[in-house]
Amino acid sequence: MAFLGAWDILKKTPMRILVVEDHEETASSLKKNLEAECYAVDVERDGGRASYRARTNEYDLILLDNMLPGKNGDQICKELRDYKMAAPILILSGQTDIERKISLLDCGADDYLTKPFSYRELAARIKALMRRPKPMEASLLESGDLTLDRGTFTVRRAGNTVRLTPKEFSILEYFMKNPGKVLTRGMILDHVWDDSADPLSNSVETHIANLRRKIDRGRKHGMIRTVPCRGYIFGV
Repeated sequence: MAFLGAWDILKKTPMRILVVEDHEETASSLKKNLEAECYAVDVERDGGRASYRARTNEYDLILLDNMLPGKNGDQICKELRDYKMAAPILILSGQTDIERKISLLDCGADDYLTKPFSYRELAARIKALMRRPKPMEASLLESGDLTLDRGTFTVRRAGNTVRLTPKEFSILEYFMKNPGKVLTRGMILDHVWDDSADPLSNSVETHIANLRRKIDRGRKHGMIRTVPCRGYIFGV
């Protein structure tokens, strides 16, 4: 029962929004208002860090200021769409020029809101974007004789069920969605854990060791390999 209870909690995770805004007062206000509506909110103030964070985590929506240190909103938007990230992107900008708005939408943004704006209008736009049908994503991930079903939260190896904790399941899902790519410890920590995770703890290493033991039991070659000084790589 405890195992099923953990999955019930996991499936009730609130909508997660990334706010990318370098103005501290605006970012703080957005976070406060969005959390009051029960969204989970992360904030980034640097364009380069925001692009990395959006690519290594799963967000339901991104609120993206256009003028940022590091990288501008249009650069970030293009990077995320090139990365095949499907989450809606709502650009926030003080620029009112029509051609500029068109150019930002052409970069892959779903909507555009001119500063200053009322929070009521922003909230309405967010809800409209959230109501849009999401692209269908395959429920079943496969690699050799290993399968992971995101619909039923089950993992099987050669037809046999492998019992994983929610964290182990999330790590394996991340690996299986990125086969052949080197995933650093930091990328795994950012993707699977929340902001309260201690970056100096050995949680990542411990969970991966347990995951290896469970999915590779009785086999000579493991599916998760360590890349010295870099991270881990997954594949048959």
